[in-house]
Amino acid sequence: MTPPRPTLEVGYVARVHGLNGELAVKTFDPDSEALDAVRRLIVRLRSGEERAVEVVSTRRMTGAILVSLRGVRSRSAAEPFKGATVLVHREDLPPPAEGEWFQGDLVGLEARTPEGVPLGRVTEIWNTGPVPNLVIQGTAPEPLVVPFVDEFVPEVDLQAGVLVVRPPEMLE
Repeated sequence: MTPPRPTLEVGYVARVHGLNGELAVKTFDPDSEALDAVRRLIVRLRSGEERAVEVVSTRRMTGAILVSLRGVRSRSAAEPFKGATVLVHREDLPPPAEGEWFQGDLVGLEARTPEGVPLGRVTEIWNTGPVPNLVIQGTAPEPLVVPFVDEFVPEVDLQAGVLVVRPPEMLE
């Protein structure tokens, strides 16, 4: 597998908040504290252009984190950031604890059964409930959605680019 990417996608700019240029960022993991821990970001605009920006402050509100950027002091200056993907530098974050992973590192991994049968690749992660759900796209028209808990995902090997999955129907 290739080495980990130097940046991790953590969310997107959902909207501009207020008149002073704050960005309402929705993180992919609602419990993520990544934006509170960093002072610099990469913002990938909808055009594909990437901008390095400096975080002045963050504050939480229901459903989003409000982020103020250096040099962005008005609503009109913030508007171009709407819809942008927000990335953090991996080196700015503390490493995940043993048995934990950055969610962004799971996307792209090959999913296999405990017997080694390929199921597909993790294409995205849905955070719609108490635990994240891995979306695995294989050859079937519909993706396989699996809760990211030990019962269903007993093994993750980032170096090999593989995770072992016991789909819910295998446990019945």
